[in-house]
Amino acid sequence: MAEAFDWTLDVLVIGGGGCGLAAAIAAHDAGAEVAIVEKLDRPGGNTALSTGSVPGAGSRFQRAAGIVDSAERMIADYERNSGEHEMLAVMRRLARDSAGLVEWLVDAVGARMSIITDYKHIGHSVPRLHAPVSRRGQDLLDDLVAAAERRGIVLACGNGVRELVAGSDGAAAGAVIESNKDEITRVGAQKIILATNGYAANREMVAQYCPEISGAEYFGARGSTGEAVLWGRKLGAALANMGAYQGYAAVAYPQGQLVSWTTVEKGGILVDARGARFGDEAGVGYSGYARHVLAAQAPVRVVFDERIRLVADKEEEFHELMEMKGGKRAASPRDLAAALGVDAVTLERSVASLTPPLYAVRVVPGLFHTQGGLLVDERAHALRPDGSIIANLFAGGGAAAGISGRTGAAGYASGNGLLTALGLGRMAGSTAAAEIRR
Repeated sequence: MAEAFDWTLDVLVIGGGGCGLAAAIAAHDAGAEVAIVEKLDRPGGNTALSTGSVPGAGSRFQRAAGIVDSAERMIADYERNSGEHEMLAVMRRLARDSAGLVEWLVDAVGARMSIITDYKHIGHSVPRLHAPVSRRGQDLLDDLVAAAERRGIVLACGNGVRELVAGSDGAAAGAVIESNKDEITRVGAQKIILATNGYAANREMVAQYCPEISGAEYFGARGSTGEAVLWGRKLGAALANMGAYQGYAAVAYPQGQLVSWTTVEKGGILVDARGARFGDEAGVGYSGYARHVLAAQAPVRVVFDERIRLVADKEEEFHELMEMKGGKRAASPRDLAAALGVDAVTLERSVASLTPPLYAVRVVPGLFHTQGGLLVDERAHALRPDGSIIANLFAGGGAAAGISGRTGAAGYASGNGLLTALGLGRMAGSTAAAEIRR
């Protein structure tokens, strides 16, 4: 079979985001020859666009901060959030590995992360998110890229996979790669790891699998076009949790920056074009509330007070938004109503819990990434519908099914995306290398 390929190696990773980089680093450190191909001109994916938050239950950073947590507590939180779905066993494994994951990121990768102690997002009963100080995923991505470079791992950007190659036994055997210079290369690999994004940038697939959010603007990585689903199905892979997604209820308009959900968790509210609050945004969370914002009468604004702003201002993206005059400030609810052009009595009733001065930022809902994909086991092997393993094929991140429920966005807890990206990526890389050694 090797004669059919232009070159061969141990592990081929497809996708240069957080999942792919974690997979490649883990495989390399376990002794495998590994390379990453990325169809876009630079690495990044949704990791670079995230807040870089990774949950870790029972990490040494939690203990140092006096936070009592455990994997079993995290599992209970997640099961309460997501309900029954097709990745429960994987979710439990990721929770039990989560402390080791964040410690590996700091110790082996060199990621500049620390425990977030000033707030906890909905879905977590204790503070367990670890993130760069900036709360920017790009910083985490940069640290992963630097770690790959120190190891001499090939990262070939501008090289998209056209199709996977299967052996006569149905096992994954390689890939046909097309560079941005229209050069075709056939690469053979003992193990292939799909670390692409999901399908949120593929409007037809979103309409098919996640119709409730198909009318929202997409704010995720532009490479999320669903190839892993198509390749996997061609090789006989099962799909899971295809109706689940991550939304975000408060993307600043027209700036496109995130309005920190801390503003809502600390008491801020969302009001519609009448100045009326239209739901329990704090109880649902930023992901699940996106569809409610989509259905509300536009324009929608987030309204918060000075105390709340000072808490949220610790996040660089939100700080920059406010420094760029991304919101309106008013000394009283009536002044704010006049500035927004809404009924003063309605707005006063809506913001009665807030203390002037008040701020308002116009927002739109966004689709960030899909949470459905290839069904995988606890070692990140891609599975067929009968539960058997597709030999030599692994998936993680957006290519794999997520852990946020079977459908909708309410089951998404902050950090779920990076937990499956980095956790399954690391698992896929180490498992692939171990199988090659055997």
